[in-house]
Amino acid sequence: MLRLLATLCLALAVVAQRPADRAAALHRSLLIVDTHNDVTSRTVEGFDLGRPDGRGHTDLPRLRAGNVGAVFFAAYVAAGYAAQGRAAHRALEMIDTIRHDIVDRHPTDFVLALTAADVERAHREGKIAALIGIEGGHAIEDSLRLLRSFYRLGVRYMTLTHSNTNNWADSSGDEDDPRVKRHNGLTAFGRDVVREMNRLGMIVDISHVSDKTFWDVLETSRAPVMASHSSCRSLANIARNMSDEMIVALAKKGGVIHINFGCEFVSQASASASPWANRDLARKLREIPDAAARAAAIRKAAAEMPRATMADVVAHIDHVVKLAGVDAVGIGSDFDGVGCTPEGLEDVSKFPNLTRALLERGYSESDIRKIYGGNTLRLMREVERVAEVH
Repeated sequence: MLRLLATLCLALAVVAQRPADRAAALHRSLLIVDTHNDVTSRTVEGFDLGRPDGRGHTDLPRLRAGNVGAVFFAAYVAAGYAAQGRAAHRALEMIDTIRHDIVDRHPTDFVLALTAADVERAHREGKIAALIGIEGGHAIEDSLRLLRSFYRLGVRYMTLTHSNTNNWADSSGDEDDPRVKRHNGLTAFGRDVVREMNRLGMIVDISHVSDKTFWDVLETSRAPVMASHSSCRSLANIARNMSDEMIVALAKKGGVIHINFGCEFVSQASASASPWANRDLARKLREIPDAAARAAAIRKAAAEMPRATMADVVAHIDHVVKLAGVDAVGIGSDFDGVGCTPEGLEDVSKFPNLTRALLERGYSESDIRKIYGGNTLRLMREVERVAEVH
């Protein structure tokens, strides 16, 4: 009788647990995988990630406060490096800043991860798994040999384009620029790139590509593909986001869309006022002849852009789940790569707020584990399996 009474009291205590306590306990147990973080654009210039920093969105203390377990750090190669013939050179610098300035400089906190198993091992050891994703396929300078070399250096995904169309894949970022030579999706060599990524075990990332490039990738790839930092176009109508049809097709092939936290990616009000996402506004700003005046106008537009909210982010997660199921959605914050972040998700330390919001929305603990990392790890394992049998 006493044992039964004790069991009943324990059950009542669990039921009576405050929502905030439940959210905090769950969050501490999560393995959070963020598939896109651009703090590397700062570390390559000398920023020490290990020191608390009031600027930007990312540093080691805040990663720990947010309980982030794994980060795909972006080896971002701006389009200008391709124009200079230095894209591969820049990619090597960006890979080095991840391996040297982040992992080697802070070995008690970070470890380089190459596989899903590595990520899980790092988590068990209390370390943050650092992964490498090249952002901008022009980094390979049209060479499969360079692609293979980057894989050997630890690159585990490549975003096929950035905002610029390259020599083998169309971007979503310059569709209205008549000066750009476009290919109607992937060229024959672009399909070879996708096939070689499959053979290597490198994830094909379709964030930034044109819609036609996306469909060509889905037709070509033998492994599931992902969007490392995109959101839903039906909720925030910008070219960088994915249409409902694309999200469903991605999911059917085992892919995952990782929600981007940038205000213009999750809020239509933000997108409409964004100097980067609103094409008509961007065109008007580009046409301002004086460089200083143009820069001032861009800063003014950015400052006046309305902030997105936590509810906006949750709405995008909800939308993917309703369209394609909970297995199709993950997190790709784009922290330090966007100028505006939602209220309550200001930086990497604020992930507990999202956990609480998802619980309040009715998501189960199992679903939240999938959203935060389980879906990404499942995709990684399948990409690794396809490479093994290729």
